[in-house]
Amino acid sequence: MDASLQKRFAPLDYGIFSLLLAASLAIGLYHALAGGRQRTTQEFLMADRSMSCLPVSLSLIASFQSAVAIIGVPGEVYAHGTQYWFLGCSYFLGLLIPAHIFIPVLYRLRITSAYQYLELRFSRAVRICGTVTFIFQTVVYMGLCVYTPAFALNAVTGFEIWGAVLAIGLVCMIYTTIGGLKAVIWTDVFQTAVMFAGQLAVIVVGVQKTGGVMEVGRKVWEGNRIAGIDLNPDPTERHTFWTLGVGGVFLMLSLYGSNQSQVQRYLSAKSEREAVRSVYMVFPALQLSLALSCVMGLVMFARYCGEESPPLASSNRDAMVMYFVMDMLEGLPGLPGLFVACLFSAALSSISSSFNSLATVTMEDLIKPRFPAMTEARATLLSKGLAVFYGLLCLAMAFLTHLMGDSVLQVALKIFGMVGGPVLGLFCLGMFFPWANSTPSLWTAEVLLVVLHVVQRLQLPHRRLRRTLHQLPLRPSEGGGRDSRNRLSVFREAVVFPS
Repeated sequence: MDASLQKRFAPLDYGIFSLLLAASLAIGLYHALAGGRQRTTQEFLMADRSMSCLPVSLSLIASFQSAVAIIGVPGEVYAHGTQYWFLGCSYFLGLLIPAHIFIPVLYRLRITSAYQYLELRFSRAVRICGTVTFIFQTVVYMGLCVYTPAFALNAVTGFEIWGAVLAIGLVCMIYTTIGGLKAVIWTDVFQTAVMFAGQLAVIVVGVQKTGGVMEVGRKVWEGNRIAGIDLNPDPTERHTFWTLGVGGVFLMLSLYGSNQSQVQRYLSAKSEREAVRSVYMVFPALQLSLALSCVMGLVMFARYCGEESPPLASSNRDAMVMYFVMDMLEGLPGLPGLFVACLFSAALSSISSSFNSLATVTMEDLIKPRFPAMTEARATLLSKGLAVFYGLLCLAMAFLTHLMGDSVLQVALKIFGMVGGPVLGLFCLGMFFPWANSTPSLWTAEVLLVVLHVVQRLQLPHRRLRRTLHQLPLRPSEGGGRDSRNRLSVFREAVVFPS
């Protein structure tokens, strides 16, 4: 972004941002010194299975609400309207099924890794397949989570990008390593509150500066940003009710039913009832989170529509979201820092969950079976070492993330769709088809991976064409016209990470 468009932080903003990092470290240090001081794998990896439903539910929300969503969803709604909001229709079944099918099965087995179920149900080979797939998915996603807020902040404020990446990665690695799962869950509770506060601040100030609720409503209506239910069955459409409301159910199942990062939180609850209650508490909070992100996108459109505004020429929408935030909160010391704290809270919660869950599956699925005589003290120390290793790997992945050429939201959906789907298929095969054995299950996973990859490759040219032809006009005055100049600017805006 041009230097003339960059906004600067006030000292108070830096203070609030630093306070977030300090508070996260303090929570980790407290849990490192309290209780059993993280001396056993059960305490370090499973919080001694002692957590109540409230912190577990807030941790589940924080893990799901990453910086990718906080930046990506407003940019999506700004450019394409509220069709994405229909993802909320999938939350009911996407949470009800895990609560009453997946949780009872997994919790009663008293397992640590979700993929232990695959060995108990099928074979060790299937367990390894699920574990390796999860590790690949999570490592790639970690890089996206840590790079996204740093990139957006750098594009608008000039804040050193790799300084931000290192701050996120190192702080998260430290409190995850010394405090274990309890520290991860309780920092998630704190960070969830910061996330909601930051988004609310932007929306309230943005609506006020744009002319009030009625003016925002008028502009988004005239700009055709309010979308109805699209029942088009064409699978190459960017978003329809079928891909969001129905396909989203499977996305939610892959996250809340078979993803170690989420399952580990259920298993840390002190009872099965507490685990189920935590899922019920997640539903309204996820709806609120989605609503805040979508409303933020609508306010952003209302603010800039009808203007030859500098942000409209930005090379990417994700940086524009950050520009909008800084533009709205300029002159209000502390509030820009609050939103940046919100953004980095989302990143910290997502990657801390990843560090801990990756250490868990590596220890339980790959190391312990090969070294069954390992002492508890050595296993705990090695688990902490694995958290450090994955923290460093996360930083390395952040350097590679800029090679992904799509919106952060689309990249995230690709990762979870292509990789999470086959793993979910293995769990469903085991739970719903009692006659299935290990050989068909492995073939099922491999075929699903190949098919999804082929479909992804075949859809690529269609998606690029539709992205250029079907993005809504950025100003109401453009009407329905889509001339070549607009298509070119839209294509430029669709590229998130310039090479």
